[in-house]
Amino acid sequence: MFTKIFDRYAPDQVKERIYNAGTGDMKNILEREHLYDEDIFTLLSPAADSYLEEMAGLASRITRMRFGNIIQLYTPLYISNECVNSCLYCGFNKNNTIRRVTLTMDQIEHEADIIYKRGFRHVLLLTGEHKARVPVSMLAEVAKRIHSRFASVSIEVYPMETDEYTQMAASGIDGLTLYQETYDKAIYSHVHPAGRKRDFYFRLEGPDRGGLAGLRKIGIGALLGLSDWRVEGFYTALHALHLTRTYWKTQIQVSFPRLREAPGGFNPFTQVLDRDLVHLICAFRMLLPDAGLVLSTREPANLRDNLFPLGITMMSAGSSTEPGGYSGLDVADYQFHVEDGRSPEEMARVIQSRGFEPVWKDWDRDILGH
Repeated sequence: MFTKIFDRYAPDQVKERIYNAGTGDMKNILEREHLYDEDIFTLLSPAADSYLEEMAGLASRITRMRFGNIIQLYTPLYISNECVNSCLYCGFNKNNTIRRVTLTMDQIEHEADIIYKRGFRHVLLLTGEHKARVPVSMLAEVAKRIHSRFASVSIEVYPMETDEYTQMAASGIDGLTLYQETYDKAIYSHVHPAGRKRDFYFRLEGPDRGGLAGLRKIGIGALLGLSDWRVEGFYTALHALHLTRTYWKTQIQVSFPRLREAPGGFNPFTQVLDRDLVHLICAFRMLLPDAGLVLSTREPANLRDNLFPLGITMMSAGSSTEPGGYSGLDVADYQFHVEDGRSPEEMARVIQSRGFEPVWKDWDRDILGH
């Protein structure tokens, strides 16, 4: 489990090593073909800021060599916004006065049909964290009902036990996204004042349990804006490296979600500039040449258009962040505001105009015997 590795690195010492790295260390890294875990400190340091142009060029070349000129497209399907947690940064916080709903099976299938007709073959199922309202059995039934439409069905829900993730895999779900939110335990406790989500280590070990269950894809990330982005980046990179080495049959993906103002009056604790986001993406591509790097519609259109050539391999498009949003049901409130509201067709045209190929489907479970 990643817990053992995580506990070896005291946050104060990590921060000190990041901020004390020198430009000579960065020059050495740029001259080497192979990187080591210890290089994470330097790659995320202020000393690396002046080498961002070189990092961007290298990150772009690595991505083209490993992935070609492709951008995979997916979209989220929210099936519930009911939640037992009180995360300060989230629109689904149980204390927020919003319209709550869990879609029926028929409504979920209708949403899936709309997504399918828009061209998507990769879909991400999302919920608030309310296991009583959306039990594992319901998620399994949803997957069985919609998986024939999609090449890939992933989940971003509450963390599960290993046997529950095994049940998900058996039902047709092949991917898991589970953000740690923040790797700073003190801040984690502060922003999660109530609910099962207060268990830091149970969440931290969730991706390991998904790996043990044999899921094909596992995505992680930290919510940028809760703590120092350089330190969060260090622990996220360390986590991704552990998963890559331990579950070598699994595709590891990393997302870079920047927090915005949320219902309930939340504002991010720290500022993460566009340049900082570029820095993170380039560093992760250098450290993890085979990892999928994901950018969502949280970011504005012009920034997304300029970021994907640097190392991004997967982007959401035409997203709705409320249950029933694609059908226009208007029965529930959203989790966060979508900054890039372009349609899937518009997004595909932009990708093609930059010399890249939008990919709607990248594998077939029948061919692979699944």
